[in-house]
Amino acid sequence: MRETRVSAAGLREAIERSGYYPDLVADAVESALGKEQVTAYVVHHEATFDPAMEVRRHVTVLVLSPTRLLVCHTDEHPPAEGMAASHASTTTEAVPLSRIQSVAVTRVVPDPASYVPGIPPVEVTLTIGWGAISHIDLEPATCGDENCEADHGYTGAVTADDLSLRVSEAADGAQAVARVLDFAKALSEATARAAAS
Repeated sequence: MRETRVSAAGLREAIERSGYYPDLVADAVESALGKEQVTAYVVHHEATFDPAMEVRRHVTVLVLSPTRLLVCHTDEHPPAEGMAASHASTTTEAVPLSRIQSVAVTRVVPDPASYVPGIPPVEVTLTIGWGAISHIDLEPATCGDENCEADHGYTGAVTADDLSLRVSEAADGAQAVARVLDFAKALSEATARAAAS
């Protein structure tokens, strides 16, 4: 059963359940949130392996308030020059809902021929764009004639990709997939309201 109660206390519990420096993460989130109400949230903890086969942990906390999207990333770093011990860095960004340009949800469903409405996907990727980061993909332009050797310049696309969060049933559990879908729906509704006002 999914937790439908949304509160600052529920957010704090989810951060503590992640087990990843909960006091540090909660302090950063609470500082950025201030006195605003929590309307939806997602806490996603993931571990990655670097080329030296060391485990690096990362947690992303997304919080929706009535006026903003808060994005908090906390990363673990190995000892480095000038730092004898491992350390963590936390970055929070507060994005006004009126600045969010896109909320994209990619759902992966096995055996689509037998899909029945209401069956949850096994994987979800939530991509949110607000114009802070854009990627430019360029390639040589062609005229369509495979024998043409003229220089036609370049063609390309600019895509906004400020945040992309992927969860799967296999890696994160069915509840994590459902939470991201719930958050995406709440964020889409909030940005629609912000655009209408």
